[in-house]
Amino acid sequence: MKRFFLIIVLLIVIGGVAYVLLNRTDPAEGAAPVIVGAPSGSDPIARGEYLAKAADCTACHTVPGSDKPFAGGVAFKLPFGTIYSSNITADEATGIGSWSDDDFVRAVREGVRKDGAHLYPAFPYTSYTQLSRGDVLAIKAYLFSLPKIHQEDRANELGFPFNQRWAMGFWNAGFFKSQRFVADTSKSPQWNSGAYLANALGHCAECHTPRNFAFGLKNGSALSGESLQGWRAYDITSDPDHGVGAWSEAELASYLSTGHAQGRGSASGPMGEAIENSLQYLKPEDTAALVTYLRGVPANSGKDPISVDAKAAPALASTDAAPGGDSADSQHLGMQLFEGACASCHQWNGKGQQTSYASLLGTRGVNDPAGTNVTQVILNGSKLRIGDQDVFMPAFGKAYSDTEVAALANYVISHFGAKTGTVTPAEVARRRAI
Repeated sequence: MKRFFLIIVLLIVIGGVAYVLLNRTDPAEGAAPVIVGAPSGSDPIARGEYLAKAADCTACHTVPGSDKPFAGGVAFKLPFGTIYSSNITADEATGIGSWSDDDFVRAVREGVRKDGAHLYPAFPYTSYTQLSRGDVLAIKAYLFSLPKIHQEDRANELGFPFNQRWAMGFWNAGFFKSQRFVADTSKSPQWNSGAYLANALGHCAECHTPRNFAFGLKNGSALSGESLQGWRAYDITSDPDHGVGAWSEAELASYLSTGHAQGRGSASGPMGEAIENSLQYLKPEDTAALVTYLRGVPANSGKDPISVDAKAAPALASTDAAPGGDSADSQHLGMQLFEGACASCHQWNGKGQQTSYASLLGTRGVNDPAGTNVTQVILNGSKLRIGDQDVFMPAFGKAYSDTEVAALANYVISHFGAKTGTVTPAEVARRRAI
C-alpha cells in the first residue's frame, strides 16, 4: 500500500513538472521584419491600426453589421460547443481598459487573460505568439485610441469538460509552444516579411491547416486545407494540382487584394471576411511579400484533394444564354433551379454577366464533389465590399428546401466542374444548422 502511494505521488510530481515545463513562456520580446505598410514604432497608433487590420481583429471581435466595433459577441460554432468573442475595447468594466501592457501581451501571445484564466484557441494566440512585443503593444495603442463600448461578454455555450478553462493548460502543454518569430537568414527579406504576415499576423494556418482530434494544428500538413464552421478553407500550398502552385503571382495578388482571380475563383464566407476586413488593406509590397511566402510553402495535397477542371465540357459547350453538353440525367430539378435563379448572373458558360466575380469556370468550389462551399453560398449568399464596390449574391436558404439545394449544388458541380456531386438533402440540413 505504501509503495502504491509513493508511485501515485511520484506520478503527480512528474506530471506537475512536465506541465510546468511544457507551459513555459518564451521571455523574448521578439523582432518583426519590415512590414512596408506599417508606420514606424514612433507612431504606435498608426502602426497598430495597420497591424490590427493585417491580423483581422475586426472579423472576430465585431458582429457583422454592428455599430459596436471590437465589442465582441461573434459566435464560433465548434464541434464541442459555441464560443463568443470578447469585448476588446478600452471600456474598464466590460472590456480591457484596465489591462496593463503586460496583461495584454500575455493574453495575445500566451492565451492567458488578466485574471489568469486560459483563453480558448478559437482566439489564435497559437499564431500571435510569434508577434513582437512592440507590435502587440502597437495594436493595444490603436484599440485604446478608439471609443470605449460598454458591452458585457456573452457566456460561452460549452458542456463539461470543455467549459473548464483550467484544462486548457494541458491542451497548451500538448499543442502550443510559446515562441517569437525568428527570421530565416537563408531566405530573402521579402520572404521573411511574408512569413510574418501569414503566420504571425494573418494566422492563415488557423483555417487552412488540418486539425487533430484535440483541435490542435497538424503542422506537418501546414496550409493543405481544412473544413471549419461549415466552410472549406482550400489548400494554399505550392501543390500545382490541388493547391495554388499553378497560380501566377498576379493571380494570387489579385485574389488576396480584391477577392477575385479570373479563372481561379472569388472569395466568400470566412475568406471573404478576411479579404474585406484585412487583406485588401495591405500595401502592394506587403501583398507581394505574402505571395512570395505562399509560393514557397511545401506542396501538400492534403485530405480530400480537389482537382480542378478549368475546361469542363458542359460549360464549354454552352453559350451565355443557353446550356449545352449536359448529360441526360442532369435534365432535372437542379438544372431547372439554375435556369430560374442563377443563369442570368452566372450564365450557362460560367463567365458571369454583370461582374467577373460571378464567373464559375475553373473555381475550386464547383470542382469539389462534396459541394461544401457551393452549398454554403446557395444557403447564405455572399457579400463582399472591396473599396467602394459591393459584390453581392442573394441567399436562397429560405426559398429552397434541402432537396432543392442539394439538386442545385450537384448540378452546378456537374455542369461547371464535370464531376458527380455528392451533396445530399441530409448534408444540406446539417450545413443549414451550422
